[in-house]
Amino acid sequence: MSTVSGLDLDLLREVEQFIYREARLADEHDYDGWEALWTDDAIYWVPARTSGGDPDPTQHVSILYDNRSRIRTRIKQLKTGKRHAQTPQSNLRRLVTNVELLGQDRDDLVVGANFLVAESRERGTTLWAGRYEYRLRRTEEGLQMAGKKVMLVDNDRPLYTLAFLI
Repeated sequence: MSTVSGLDLDLLREVEQFIYREARLADEHDYDGWEALWTDDAIYWVPARTSGGDPDPTQHVSILYDNRSRIRTRIKQLKTGKRHAQTPQSNLRRLVTNVELLGQDRDDLVVGANFLVAESRERGTTLWAGRYEYRLRRTEEGLQMAGKKVMLVDNDRPLYTLAFLI
């Protein structure tokens, strides 16, 4: 284990590689690969607002709030090729940066990262920016996502259809 000022650099590198792989799978529409990254109790959340604290997703409107079953349903819909908002599929490429090990909560490693997604469609190119907060858990398969929270920079404004994996 290599460390710098108490930071486990091997763990950080492993986490970065996981996050980069998750981004690539989403960008390349590898839905089966992306879905395999989730734990059975996972939550995928895109809050509608992040200013003024952390809203309770069970009490406030969210852009997206999926449990594992809903993630599976979302993937099935995307794989049909008949989801109007993704016909044809968006061309996507994301940059993920500023990956930080933020702490641990029970069995989950809490990780933060900034992102910028370029989405190309007939209407032109839309940029989606924000911050990811991951809850990663070590399983027999390796690291998996027990949670992913996506805090969009402009989540308090009207948004284009968010029909791809953010």
